[in-house]
Amino acid sequence: MLAYDDIIRRNNVQITGSGQQVMLMAHGFGCNQLMWRFLMPHLSEQYKLVLFDYVGSGASNLAAYSRHKYADLAGYAQDIVDICTSLDLHNVVLVGHSVSSIISLLAARQIPQRIHSIVMVCPSPCFLNDPSDYFGGFNKADLTELIDLMDKNYIGWAQYLAPLVAGDADQDFVSAELAESFCSTNPISAKNFAKATFFSDYRTLLPQNTHPVLLLQSQTDALAALFVGDYMHKHTPKSILQVVEAKGHCLHMTHPKQVAEHIQQFMQQLLPEETVV
Repeated sequence: MLAYDDIIRRNNVQITGSGQQVMLMAHGFGCNQLMWRFLMPHLSEQYKLVLFDYVGSGASNLAAYSRHKYADLAGYAQDIVDICTSLDLHNVVLVGHSVSSIISLLAARQIPQRIHSIVMVCPSPCFLNDPSDYFGGFNKADLTELIDLMDKNYIGWAQYLAPLVAGDADQDFVSAELAESFCSTNPISAKNFAKATFFSDYRTLLPQNTHPVLLLQSQTDALAALFVGDYMHKHTPKSILQVVEAKGHCLHMTHPKQVAEHIQQFMQQLLPEETVV
């Protein structure tokens, strides 16, 4: 097990909040822990919030980056596992944005005894379309072209993807902040993370879930349409689906109050069956 201080530095772990229940917040692709700042004020009095950056993202220690390890979502899940075990966290509520919803699911499978429940914000188990019965939102050729653009014009790639992720939400700051975050991420780690995110398919993992799950879906989302939310709810045991009247893929930034309210309601619903410290 890695030492506490090593994990704190490696993943730029920050702990805040005055509650006893631990809530670990995992950011999405191309983002960092700062994106949670809009949601934090709504949760910090009731929860101990543990924030971090995946290795290769944000203010993490880039010297610890392994191209091989982080070519697969399991590598990012290991970051969560390392944080939970090194900090000896228990009864943890994992809150994952976008791809981190699946990463959280992977982590929970490794340390089920430490995890209380999972909150998935704008999740998707697969971004690729499957002609047989699944609409993930993208054809493989389109995603390949998007990844190739990272090599040809990294700034142009960031400026194209950011508004797609943000949607046509009223808050223009979301698109601007995403573009800045994409551009500030190391291109090598960003491309590796992008490939692991957009070309993975974890649909078969959903039925194996054993923890209570809250699925928070945006009404209009170019990266995770309503079909995806319905699909995840149908195939994920112990899940609850809540659709927020919103546009874009970043509900925690554009609609933090609504997200917090859904989380609180979800936790209250678990009280009769689950012990919440």
